[in-house]
Amino acid sequence: MLLEKLALYYKHFKDLEMQLADTELMKNIKKYSEVAREHRNLQSIMKMYKELKRLNKELEGVKEILEVSEEDEMIELAKMEKEELESKLETLDKDLQLALLPKDPLDKKNIIMEIRAGTGGDEAALFVADLFKMYSRYSESKKWKIDIMNSNPTGIGGFKEIIFMIEGNEVYSNLKYEAGTHRVQRVPATETNGRIHTSAVTVAVLPEAEDVEIEIRNEDIRIDVFRASGPGGQSVNTTDSAIRVTHIPTGLVVSCQDEKSQHKNKAKALKVLRARLYELELAKQEEKLTRSRRAQVGTGDRSGRIRTYNFPQSRVTDHRINLTLYKLDAILGGDIEEVINALQEANQIERIEALNEGIS
Repeated sequence: MLLEKLALYYKHFKDLEMQLADTELMKNIKKYSEVAREHRNLQSIMKMYKELKRLNKELEGVKEILEVSEEDEMIELAKMEKEELESKLETLDKDLQLALLPKDPLDKKNIIMEIRAGTGGDEAALFVADLFKMYSRYSESKKWKIDIMNSNPTGIGGFKEIIFMIEGNEVYSNLKYEAGTHRVQRVPATETNGRIHTSAVTVAVLPEAEDVEIEIRNEDIRIDVFRASGPGGQSVNTTDSAIRVTHIPTGLVVSCQDEKSQHKNKAKALKVLRARLYELELAKQEEKLTRSRRAQVGTGDRSGRIRTYNFPQSRVTDHRINLTLYKLDAILGGDIEEVINALQEANQIERIEALNEGIS
């Protein structure tokens, strides 16, 4: 089955080569660039395809030797070579299946991440701050840039919500699996009896939308200005610089108050709104690529969790893939690469199985 698919890819690859040799195509720079890019993307697959055919041919030769040879030494050498070739073919088969998986067009995008306190009051708000630090430190390790769009801090160092952009290479590809409900189990600092409390925080991961992808018409939005406030509602600004944007057709509301400039707050609010509208559009068009924002974050209660952070046991468990690691401090310190890699691998295996069954 795999060889049949690869034969079709090879035919298409040769067709692309013929197109690139056509002088008429060179007159159309845009079309030539598209064909050249597709040809370039297929080169690594074609290289593996040639290697696959070579190994299969060698394996056939070794099997023939085993069928006709009567010399013990020759048979032993052939058996060893057969095992080695079968091992190489197994590895190559996995690599090819991964290479043939359709690429997620969103993977290269920047993201807007929204973290909100759910069940648990002040303790949940404190964990919002913990997760923000975790993603910030992970981003630093990847050389990504973070820009806070809006935040609603509490008086004890937490956040009711914080919204921020992460810009860099393959951000969505790495962090798209973080969307969902994150549960924390620990003894709050204010708890005198040492009882463990369970709180919940929701995370949404929105791919950044470009202006050309989502158009926001002036007549579709209402903009209100107000005075920015801090913890407890106290005024932190003497001017009306905070911005609230309401998208009338959908009812989506975005507020930004972190900047002192009304103009900057408006620009950030529109960027967040554009990302939310983009995700809604993606949810309509391609359910396989992304979920709606409501499905991502759930209700914010303790059910529907994707991950649990247990402080007494220093344990982090991702419930989707049954992964448990006893390195909570390191993970909250931004060392989440192992978790992300495991989620990516599980997703790849699932997609390969679906591909082989003809589902996708």
